[in-house]
Amino acid sequence: MTMVSELGEFLRVRRAALQPEDVGLLNYGIRRVPGLRREELAMLAGVSNTYYTRLEQGLSNNASDAIIDAIARALNLNTDERAHLFNLARARATKRRTVTKPDKARTGTLRLIQSMSSTPAIVLGRRSEVLAWNRLGHRLVAGHLDYDAPKSAATRPNMTRLLFLDQHTRELYPRWLEEATRAVSSLRLVAGRATDDPELASLVGELTLKSEEFAKLWARHPVENCMSGLKHMHHPEVGDLELNFEVLTPPDESGHRILMYAADPGTPAAEALQLLAAGDAVGPEGPARLPLDQRSSTLPQPDSHFRIR
Repeated sequence: MTMVSELGEFLRVRRAALQPEDVGLLNYGIRRVPGLRREELAMLAGVSNTYYTRLEQGLSNNASDAIIDAIARALNLNTDERAHLFNLARARATKRRTVTKPDKARTGTLRLIQSMSSTPAIVLGRRSEVLAWNRLGHRLVAGHLDYDAPKSAATRPNMTRLLFLDQHTRELYPRWLEEATRAVSSLRLVAGRATDDPELASLVGELTLKSEEFAKLWARHPVENCMSGLKHMHHPEVGDLELNFEVLTPPDESGHRILMYAADPGTPAAEALQLLAAGDAVGPEGPARLPLDQRSSTLPQPDSHFRIR
């Protein structure tokens, strides 16, 4: 999918989500299309209907920052959504091409997460692939997979792929839809920044075809920079967990993120993390982790045939 169609689709979806009364316009009864009409959005943004129509149809690629900002205001976009709109518009004008190369976590980052023995930590690449994790992070989110899987690009897990295609991961989140929406929102933001990344396009294409739930969420164009919050988990070894999460972004252009989890002191979740860290956690049916020789078969593998055009 090109950025021209991405921009037009984003504008159409957000325009359809607004009702006239949301933006101070009168609603004169039955409307043939959902949401605002093009001419209404153009009027609110202070541009001609012809110009806005060409922009939405991908026939104009030189919109100024002032026009994009006016459209963002007319659509009532929040900060993350506005940044995403600018990324899509600028990508069309500059026609950037993202150069992909083998990725790996920095040595200093690895030292940092390995030193945090009581804090689950995961290093993610720009496409939500796991570049590294410490022992507790691995045991918390993917104990059924090989601990060394992130070391090779061929076996490296992807958190979004696991969430939609791996049953173990799906069962980890009692509020699965909330977690899935958060994952898609983050991936949408990344897609706006990395406008011509073939690996990212392949991931989105694969998930769109293999998961109807992903396809529906992706089509809604949710956008959110998820830097902190609360995650509800049901771990196979220690049961229910309510954990805070924080995402740290290194001050370089790698796109890497360090995802860390923490429990409030004195809570059952804090005790559960201590059990996992000690390696003594056993559920009612014993440890849930698979033998090493069985773990690779449970990991959803990327399909190189999926591409977005």
